[in-house]
Amino acid sequence: MKKGLKKLISLAAAGAMAASQLGSVPLSGTVAEDNGTKFPYTIEGEDMEGAELWETIYQTEIPDYSGKGFFYLTAKPASFEVIVPEDGMYSITVRGAQILNQEGRQQAVSINGVKYITQAAYSDKWVNYDFGMVRMNKGVNTIEFICEYGYMAIDTVTVSKAVFPDLSAASGTPCDPDATPETKALMAYLKSVYGKHILSGQQEIYGGGHEVATTIRFDAEKKKCVDGNGKEYSFDEADISTADDGSKFVWKCFDEEGQQYNYQSQNRNYTLNDYNYEVRYIKELTGEEPAIRGFDFGSYCPCFAWDDGVANRMIDWAKNKNGICTASWHVNVPVTKADYTLGEPLDFGRTTYKPNTDFITANCMVEGTMEYDYFQLCMKNLAAELKKLQDAGVPVIFRPFHEAEGNPSNTQDPIDGSGAWFWWSKEGTEVYNRLWMFLQDTLRDKYGLHNLIYEQNLYAWSENSAKWYSGDDRVDIVGYDKYNCQYNRHDGKQAGTPNEDAEAGLFYTLNKFVKGNKMVSMPENDTVPSLSNMTVEHAYWLYFCPWYDSEQEHFLCGEQYQNPKTLTELYQSDFCITLAELPKDLYKSGNNEQPSTSTSTTSKNTTTTTVTSTTTSSSITTTPIDVKYGDANCDGEIDMSDAVLIMQSLANPNKYGVNGSDSKSITEKGMINADVDITAKGVTSNDALRIQEFLLGKIKSLDPDMK
Repeated sequence: MKKGLKKLISLAAAGAMAASQLGSVPLSGTVAEDNGTKFPYTIEGEDMEGAELWETIYQTEIPDYSGKGFFYLTAKPASFEVIVPEDGMYSITVRGAQILNQEGRQQAVSINGVKYITQAAYSDKWVNYDFGMVRMNKGVNTIEFICEYGYMAIDTVTVSKAVFPDLSAASGTPCDPDATPETKALMAYLKSVYGKHILSGQQEIYGGGHEVATTIRFDAEKKKCVDGNGKEYSFDEADISTADDGSKFVWKCFDEEGQQYNYQSQNRNYTLNDYNYEVRYIKELTGEEPAIRGFDFGSYCPCFAWDDGVANRMIDWAKNKNGICTASWHVNVPVTKADYTLGEPLDFGRTTYKPNTDFITANCMVEGTMEYDYFQLCMKNLAAELKKLQDAGVPVIFRPFHEAEGNPSNTQDPIDGSGAWFWWSKEGTEVYNRLWMFLQDTLRDKYGLHNLIYEQNLYAWSENSAKWYSGDDRVDIVGYDKYNCQYNRHDGKQAGTPNEDAEAGLFYTLNKFVKGNKMVSMPENDTVPSLSNMTVEHAYWLYFCPWYDSEQEHFLCGEQYQNPKTLTELYQSDFCITLAELPKDLYKSGNNEQPSTSTSTTSKNTTTTTVTSTTTSSSITTTPIDVKYGDANCDGEIDMSDAVLIMQSLANPNKYGVNGSDSKSITEKGMINADVDITAKGVTSNDALRIQEFLLGKIKSLDPDMK
């Protein structure tokens, strides 16, 4: 697996630490002279540019304001400026009050023309409203409270440098105590890379789609499937059906490699669904394949159940390609219950996964109801496919009942499900969470399925979004589905162009919702965030996974969604893990042991060599070791702490040199790793400077033999 994540945003903080530790031995270029704003910075609301002084909101007094009064955001915006030393993330907190809407009211702040939205709860007292993390650019930044929603009293505004939580606190243990060894191994591997790298992913089309016509036809007289060249294809005789005109056909046939071909009633021939369309495009574009492949079990809905071969494709991806599988479940219900007879087929157009149905979600858990019997069939069909995977030793990142909250509630009850996009969440959080647990318990207890890593979608419209979370004992990963090329953009560019936002604010909001206990992913997205944005903003999503291309939307290949250069840069970076970089023992290191990554590719700056090492004694040993140039502290990463340790060892060798008194003093191997300067042998301050140049992208390699 690639190493050497270039965390450029940490340079300033690391440089400051270095300066305080080294005293008279400064690191060149690491500490910029800060003539800008001192943070945290607080401004009175009434002192903002364009603000008017208010002391009451008409006849309503809100006592205990600071300063002369406050600013009431109505028809006029107000703004102020701050100066920051480098691109980075900052937090904005408003001491304010909102007395117009009991159900809460959206508020917006613009950072250099880029809008961020939060939900301000009702309060007739001064409270702190968190506008989350926002990105600011080096130099002057304009912060403006715009009157798009408004009617909020602003007493003070505080801007602080963002404080990033410890992502290593996320659990690497499945919530299912009886998880299979393969499931435990995969969960441990995900934990091992979380916060350090991002896993690449791609959703394949499900059911039908990307159809390729063939000449295969069914010869009813000879009971054969045969193509124009006379090649025969196998089929299950039990699959023979009769068309409206009395002719015979089979729904699907297979070639010798197990490839499935599906019957098309219009032309009476068979078509191939090209499920590899997206992955093949990525390979041709970037030279790599995604580590994670997305699947869906939607075709097994009882109304129109048919086998699209997804279990076989998943087994092939995991067992033959050594990839990771994730799967959603677009399960439909009848639009009108009276139209459906249990166990009988129903025209697809009379089914839906949207909330426009008289299907009562709560009844899925009430025996004796139509919904209960129907949902039992849904789970039975699903379990049959999941059992094939478990028997093959394939774990799945399983994401049922996705995107539950949908839009914010359009009523005064913020968790009633009125903003839902799907039937499973249209009755609110209480029913949704019970349904989640009901499915989970049934799959575990009735069907004996323990190969699932449970992933739950959350949104971040307000603090109430956290109420859709089913709990630490029921969820392994939380995910946010990013679709913002057309809406809620933060890049200031026009709709219809790739929006490469890292969405750091959303990432850390979800982290807060789960108190850091779970990994945070991006299981669906349109545009993939750029490498630069994710690293600068510390938005360390576990994985990304663009949705598949269709006739309506081209989320992967469309120019409005993906910049090929940006996608290629990410796939080819050290930060991004691709299929070829997954450890070969991915599913063999169960019992929560982190799988070894030594079998996959190593860092671009790692080489195996034979070196002569000198110690403080007169002994000389010649030993073959793995040299990771630049990794002075031998922690497996190359960052500013390596440059700091080099300078410490030079400034205070008794404490930080080889065999120094400090527990973190440089080791013999660290000295070998640290010798990266091409002009001279031995460790000097030039080695620390060269590491800084590497982190800033000025040089491509730290190997001193690469001129």
